[in-house]
Amino acid sequence: MAEGNLPFAKGASTNRPPLFSRVNYPFWKIRMKIFIESLDRGVGDAIVNGPSVPKTLIDGQIVDRPWSEWSDSENKKAQFDCMAHNIITSALNLDKFFRVSQYSSAKEM
Repeated sequence: MAEGNLPFAKGASTNRPPLFSRVNYPFWKIRMKIFIESLDRGVGDAIVNGPSVPKTLIDGQIVDRPWSEWSDSENKKAQFDCMAHNIITSALNLDKFFRVSQYSSAKEM
């Protein structure tokens, strides 16, 4: 493939995720993985494994702990899913954005 036909022929930004242009998905996927991991490996983990929501045992049932009771480290882990949402939606055009914006986690996207 000629260099001019690549979706990122002019170079990639370290501040913005690569825009998905429906051309050369395998190349875009690798670039997205590299971009995400460059920010924090926890973001990639949130995409693969889903959001981190602290749980607690109440009356023999495991339930989500209220946000106000989360520790700083638990809050940081949960924030990774929010970061992933932002990265994924920033990498999509308007059509694709509306398709995935309805999902509640980056893993679902």
